[in-house]
Amino acid sequence: MAALHEHHTEHTQVVAAPADVLHGLVADVTLWPALFGPCVHVRHLERSERAERFEMWATVNGSVSRWISRRTLDPDRLRVTFAQEVSRPPFASMGGEWLFRALPGGDTEVVLRHSFTPAEPGGETVERALAALDRNSTQELAALARLAELGHPVADLAFSFSDSIELPGAPADAYAFIERADRWAERLPHVSQVRLAEPAEGIQELEMETVTADGAAHTTRSVRVCRSPAWIAYKQQVTPKLLLGHSGLWTFPEGSGSTELTSRHTVLLNPAAVTEVLGPGHGLADARDMVRAALGRNSATTMAYAAQHTARAHR
Repeated sequence: MAALHEHHTEHTQVVAAPADVLHGLVADVTLWPALFGPCVHVRHLERSERAERFEMWATVNGSVSRWISRRTLDPDRLRVTFAQEVSRPPFASMGGEWLFRALPGGDTEVVLRHSFTPAEPGGETVERALAALDRNSTQELAALARLAELGHPVADLAFSFSDSIELPGAPADAYAFIERADRWAERLPHVSQVRLAEPAEGIQELEMETVTADGAAHTTRSVRVCRSPAWIAYKQQVTPKLLLGHSGLWTFPEGSGSTELTSRHTVLLNPAAVTEVLGPGHGLADARDMVRAALGRNSATTMAYAAQHTARAHR
């Protein structure tokens, strides 16, 4: 009976980039929170060379949903297939595939297919499901094309880094310090104003006014996923000019003997903004150094104050 209610969609885009490059971007799901607008956070549960299972948080019709997916990677046939283990409304089940068809002249046709059954009978639920798929698929294909067509190797634009600090007190106090971002304006010197909303348990919408070392003011807006006591992930929705994407992860000691609080960043550089921001004569290496220093400095400051908070609470 369920097959009678199954729906199929297909979205395509021709991209001026080799098929294997595009397949590689889709295959590396760890890059998705920085690459794809709807994707907030990905957490691997199982992983091998050709198969993986992961938790994903993504925006669907304006709110953050969570699900677990399995994927099969086929670089020889330039194909990625996926299926959700347990879907969330408006979907009762969801699966699909990415295909990459090499075209004459070096272009590639990217095909993204979905098959789903709606969570409830009726046209309204189907319309919501189709709208979500159309919105997210269109955004993902556009982002894929934007990055692949920049003319730079992905390795020159995408990178991750981490910084850590020893905690002198309880990890739970450090977690509370990071989670309570609504108090950062009074607790952190580089934050001047904060607006925090929690539309669902464990999901936060954070807007901040920050001040850089040279006195310049910036507005950042992020969505965060908080999973006490282990980690807080975030996706920056408004990025500085030098970045096409930025995601991050705070991890806290959790019964392993470690006492380190860690901040991890994954970023995509915007090569078109390098000269505008840094001036003539500067390149991607300079942008990389600047972004690394600026984000690392803010994280180090936040972690230092979190450590001080745990020390005071420990007394």
